[in-house]
Amino acid sequence: MDKIEAIKGKLIVSCQALPDEPLHSSVIMGRMALAAQEGGAGGIRANTKEDILEIKRVVDLPIIGIVKRNYEDSKVYITPTLLEVEELVAAGVDIIALDATIELRPNGQGLADFISQIKEKYPHQMLMADCSTLEEAVTADALGFDFIGTTLVGYTQYTEGIQIEADDFKLIKEILNRIKRPLIAEGNINSPEKARRVLELGCYSVVVGSAITRPQWITKKFTEEINRS
Repeated sequence: MDKIEAIKGKLIVSCQALPDEPLHSSVIMGRMALAAQEGGAGGIRANTKEDILEIKRVVDLPIIGIVKRNYEDSKVYITPTLLEVEELVAAGVDIIALDATIELRPNGQGLADFISQIKEKYPHQMLMADCSTLEEAVTADALGFDFIGTTLVGYTQYTEGIQIEADDFKLIKEILNRIKRPLIAEGNINSPEKARRVLELGCYSVVVGSAITRPQWITKKFTEEINRS
């Protein structure tokens, strides 16, 4: 079984910490990934070349890699340009994930042009589309992404307030009915029950991040409930 087959029906744990977060450290993300592996995870999603190299040093799991980087002329921050793609290729990730929304990339580049650019330079690199709507998922499928993800549902300006679990994951069901490529459920899948449900519906894999690897977020949920009047 190859690494991509190995994530089918499995949990992928997102091990990320941004510079302003307490756990920001490649060493810590490596230990997070090791803990995830010991807990039964089938894969890891990680941010930055440095974190990925450390994670690869301590675990032998398929890695979905991203680089989050802000550019002044674009709202796209998940693997926005070829520079970030090159960093991830150099890190040896199995799958590169990138923003596949309608937003233009830096320098006004559209998604179709960006994908063409990547495929020309790295024809064998597997790609995952981080989408926020049904239409974006259908477009990404047509563009030839290897995996489609619901990563950005509720995180774009035009999907703000949308809950991925609404109506028993209605959006996921709609996407599954419209695409040919495997769908990876991601974004606010914050309980074991939700993770199991999306796999039951037909998703290839499920990514869980904050509910496992961000203790400040987990703690906040507890304290908010305790302090609720």
